[in-house]
Amino acid sequence: MNELKRVFKEGIIKDNPVFRQILGICSSLAVTNLLLNSLVMGIGLMFVTGFSSFTVSLIRNQTPKHIRMMVQTLIISAYVIILDIFLKAYWPTMSKALGPYVGLIITNCIIMGRCEAFAQKNKPLISFFDGLTMGLGYTIVLLFIAFFRELLGFGSLFGIQVLGEGWVNWTLMIMPPGAFFMLGIVIWITRNVFPNNDEKGGAQA
Repeated sequence: MNELKRVFKEGIIKDNPVFRQILGICSSLAVTNLLLNSLVMGIGLMFVTGFSSFTVSLIRNQTPKHIRMMVQTLIISAYVIILDIFLKAYWPTMSKALGPYVGLIITNCIIMGRCEAFAQKNKPLISFFDGLTMGLGYTIVLLFIAFFRELLGFGSLFGIQVLGEGWVNWTLMIMPPGAFFMLGIVIWITRNVFPNNDEKGGAQA
């Protein structure tokens, strides 16, 4: 139980892939203009990260070191293809809205990083949980950014209009600069609210 708590805390706060490791930035900036897009992307990444870590851990003792990275990439690609096919078959409008960013999950450093740093050294179930929490940490940041971008940029939340007719949409918030602006605020806030003692120690050294 203590191990699960530690992994959960690291994935959400201490080692969050977006505001702590600064990974997965492309999709963080690209799909956060709408909450629904961000939610689907986040769930998709959780699926791929969780099952990729589980599979890598499951075969870690049978995987030769010299082809380990290739095997990990192949595993990640297989789960991304499953996700992509599912969206195209059952939710084509969302698949089109997310565009190439579903396929680019393959190159997401979050997944490869967890496979190599955690799943390669730990048992399958805890590796699966680690992958899920890392994906959840990523999703929470995406939803936080998307909340303000959609609200201020469109006056809506999950496509439902919540601000009155007198509201003037902030065009900046639905443009790329708005995404950079919001991500910078998130990183600044979280690094002050949740300071990393290891980083401080390293800076002093």
